[in-house]
Amino acid sequence: MGSAPDPSKWVVESGGNGWGNDELEYYTARSKNVHLEKGNLIIEAIKEKFITPSGVERSYTSARLKTEGRFAQKYGRFEARIKVPYGRGMWPAFWLLGDDFSSAGWPACGEIDIMEDSGSKSSTIHGSIHGPGYSGGSSLTSSFTFSNPRAADDFHIFAAEWEPEAVRFYVDGQLYGTKTPADLPAGKRWVFDHPFFVVVNLAVGGNLPGSPEDSTVFPQQLLVDYIRVYSRR
Repeated sequence: MGSAPDPSKWVVESGGNGWGNDELEYYTARSKNVHLEKGNLIIEAIKEKFITPSGVERSYTSARLKTEGRFAQKYGRFEARIKVPYGRGMWPAFWLLGDDFSSAGWPACGEIDIMEDSGSKSSTIHGSIHGPGYSGGSSLTSSFTFSNPRAADDFHIFAAEWEPEAVRFYVDGQLYGTKTPADLPAGKRWVFDHPFFVVVNLAVGGNLPGSPEDSTVFPQQLLVDYIRVYSRR
């Protein structure tokens, strides 16, 4: 079933326990959950009985990849061409996390969500920044609504352009949101001044999308045509 992602570029994470968001899946490195096929990276969310290494039973599996320890960059354009899944409980994301995450912790390390999609809100995606005092449900968020009925009907290009005092969010070349230090709550710190690494994942359930319904179809796939990073000149 396809080939594995390049280990020189990607770390395929494994684990469960909600990832801080009450997610329901267990992330694995199995080829059935993540592989390359016909030019796409495919992350597949599967409804199945899965026993974790610690003996806990989970009802869903999926995959999560990151470039931590392989690649990080300060400023530039971060872009991906992605086809998102559809259905309540689906939570695909393409995002950046500060490379001091292991020492500073979250949200002090900073987070830039270039694309988050809640499968039940089929025509709207979100771009957000998280930092100390403006994280989680209090993140600074912009939303983009597609004119067609569902974001999942085709591939789209999701991008963020990040410079010293601005993060701009785009869908298919259209600017839909800009965040700057002036947008922060009073007295809070702009933490987007150091390298960040890339993360792409498909969560099932959690605080944003809610749990899957009986009508949610499985398996679901997140298809990634490419991820490209450009430096600022």
